[in-house]
Amino acid sequence: MSLAELLAFAGQSPLLSALFVVLTAAIVYTEIARLFTGYKRVTPAQLTDLINRESALVVDVSAIADFEKGHILGSKHVAMSQFDPENKLLAKAKELPVAVVCRSGQTAGGAAARLHKAGFTRVYLLEGGINAWTQADLPLTKGR
Repeated sequence: MSLAELLAFAGQSPLLSALFVVLTAAIVYTEIARLFTGYKRVTPAQLTDLINRESALVVDVSAIADFEKGHILGSKHVAMSQFDPENKLLAKAKELPVAVVCRSGQTAGGAAARLHKAGFTRVYLLEGGINAWTQADLPLTKGR
């Protein structure tokens, strides 16, 4: 497609052209913002490697009822309403890998950002949360 054809299409379809520009800008913004979050998103397989090879601390910020229904073995529960990077459990893990998880991966992003801002150097977020973990057929443990 030549530039002339592209400009002709844009002139004939201004709504579609504007929508394309807005969607492209949104995708670019999202990807750039992701680079500056200060934490790394990991898959369930990558989190398993972090746990097994580097003894990562897994912090689950799900609601307590959800945590008791099923959580990653060895993970520690910290309610989002009580989440504090200076918490004694977290403060001693400042140089260790710390992975934050929740049910869907949405809530944990805020906790991961707070850890990074507090000076934690190796912060990870389980992308897709516990839902992604179970979809990958990885085990959960119940109770506290």
